[in-house]
Amino acid sequence: MYVVASDHGGLELKEAIVALLAERGLPYTDLGPIDLDSVDYPDFGAKVAGAVSDGKAAAGILVCGTGIGMSIVANKFPRVRAALVHDGFTARMAKEHNNANVLVLGGRILSTGNGLELVKIWLDTDYAGGRHQKRLDKISQIEQGIVS
Repeated sequence: MYVVASDHGGLELKEAIVALLAERGLPYTDLGPIDLDSVDYPDFGAKVAGAVSDGKAAAGILVCGTGIGMSIVANKFPRVRAALVHDGFTARMAKEHNNANVLVLGGRILSTGNGLELVKIWLDTDYAGGRHQKRLDKISQIEQGIVS
């Protein structure tokens, strides 16, 4: 299952992403917000990252104005690999090399069409594994306080 959230700056793109997930028949939960009233991005970033961190969701998608705030929040959670992407190459590499389990987008940086294209690329890309796994293992060791 995917979990999706935004702040007011990312609401329009988040709504389009939810529609895309529904169109593809992918299970998702929209964690808000539901309108353009000003909200604090850490509240919504924590909802998505917490669900991924706890294993309640396989992956998440976050959108705020630039994506920067949401990516900072999400990466505070263990087992979360949030990647802020701006183009097709970074969307593909986020999954293929880094196995990003949270995709982060800037709603004020990307058009809705471009944002949806990046989501599609991320959804359709497989993690390559192999030599990349040892690097993810090192990230896990850092999270656990085991630094070599």
